[in-house]
Amino acid sequence: MTEGSFSRVGVVGLGTMGAGIAEVLARGGLAVVGVEVNAEALERGRGHLENSTGRAVKRGRLTEDAQREILGRIAFTVDFADLGGCDLVIEAVPERLDLKRRVFAELDRVCRDDAVLATNTSSLSVTEIAAPTARPARVVGVHFFNPAPVMKLVEVIGTVLTEPGAVDRVASLVRGLGKTPVTVGDRSGFVANRLLFGYLNQAVGMLESGHATRDDIDTAMTAGAGLPMGPFTLMDLIGLDTCLEVLEALYAESRDRRHAPAPLLRELVTAGLLGRKSGRGFYDHGEARPEAAAADGPAPTVGILGVSPLADALAAVCDRAGAEIRTAEADLADCDLVIEAAQDAEAGRALLAAAADAAADGAVLATTSATAPVIEQAAATARPGDVVGLHLPDAGGTLAEIAATVATAPGVADRAAAMAGRLGLTAVRSRARAGFIVDALRFPYLNDAAAMLEAGYADADAIDAAMTLGCGYPTGPIADLDRLGLDRAVAVLRALHAETREPALAPVPLLVEHATAGRTLR
Repeated sequence: MTEGSFSRVGVVGLGTMGAGIAEVLARGGLAVVGVEVNAEALERGRGHLENSTGRAVKRGRLTEDAQREILGRIAFTVDFADLGGCDLVIEAVPERLDLKRRVFAELDRVCRDDAVLATNTSSLSVTEIAAPTARPARVVGVHFFNPAPVMKLVEVIGTVLTEPGAVDRVASLVRGLGKTPVTVGDRSGFVANRLLFGYLNQAVGMLESGHATRDDIDTAMTAGAGLPMGPFTLMDLIGLDTCLEVLEALYAESRDRRHAPAPLLRELVTAGLLGRKSGRGFYDHGEARPEAAAADGPAPTVGILGVSPLADALAAVCDRAGAEIRTAEADLADCDLVIEAAQDAEAGRALLAAAADAAADGAVLATTSATAPVIEQAAATARPGDVVGLHLPDAGGTLAEIAATVATAPGVADRAAAMAGRLGLTAVRSRARAGFIVDALRFPYLNDAAAMLEAGYADADAIDAAMTLGCGYPTGPIADLDRLGLDRAVAVLRALHAETREPALAPVPLLVEHATAGRTLR
């Protein structure tokens, strides 16, 4: 074996994850030793590999000869001693620290002194797994994502005890297998899960508090933030028990309340409602989801007050829908909907008050301020019952967030949502709180990413790659911050912090400093 190379690799645990890792290694031309606890588990592992490669053959992505070659590179055994000739051994047993430590104690006993030992943990401390061994300098984390043959990202984790050469060699192996390694420090959840599960947990808290419905939150994050699926759909896919385990591991280390599992999540797990694998979680997977009803009726007449990029974006929406637009206060009498789209909250308050005086009875009045409380804007008018918040989280997008206050009259928010639909927008509803839905979930997640960058825990490329390649996000969080604007991020986070007094929602100094300097993070 030459320095930097691995020719024979062991995999301990051939469940879905371990079998996927073994397949990736064998596809890369490596000799693999697959170990399971007993003959029955070993046959299940063999079945996982045969089924996975068999599907690839049926889809034309693999020939039958190539399948035989891949499976022929894997030796199946229940004897740990068969790992003695391996250069690298990857542990892929369930996420229990006591179990992983027992496995590593056995690996320490049977493996060569120069062999590198790796754990595929997704949330546990690599240091805690490595410390009891006689070779902590040769223990690394190597976190593949599921399904391993498909997902490109692999997080490679070094501890304060790991020699740099071990991390470099494993990262080089990962790269040679056609994957993208990102090297990060040993913190619970690493990059992808640490960022992802804080956001998912916050979404559960948002649902639990009655801020918005399950469907509106999921719709908001797909239509408004461009994510491949909403948080509740994703959690049901992952498994709510897995989500709970990851959050408990995160909270045990961070003591950040964003990581303390929401009571609703724990309740669902206790009830055995685990998501897709149990047939029901946040959704009932035995029932078809109803399709959104099409918006009926002609496009409304819309008043747009203010000069701003948002006003231009709203005008473009109205033009596409064929809606008539009024831009002067004197012409608001026939408007169904009047929107103030000022540059700042103070100017918006004045425009909204003027609209309340000029618009006909029955017209809906909307304020677009993303940071000033909607109720403050409404209370400054003579018609607070007709006022809703209207937020377009992406000025060029198709999502409209509608927020009613305690003063909003019954039916007004419904009319606003219906008119947004007739303008070609996807309307979701929420309580009138800072950030509505999208920004209230998006910017704390982005703030977490900026905190990682500030701490030197991972660089911008690693953080962005973790979320795009590991979680399927369209863009990484650092790129997102630069795209959305650091000044906007700071303003929304300050509004969220002022409303909740949650320390984790205060913008991190790195964001404030760069926003003040007018600089991006890259």
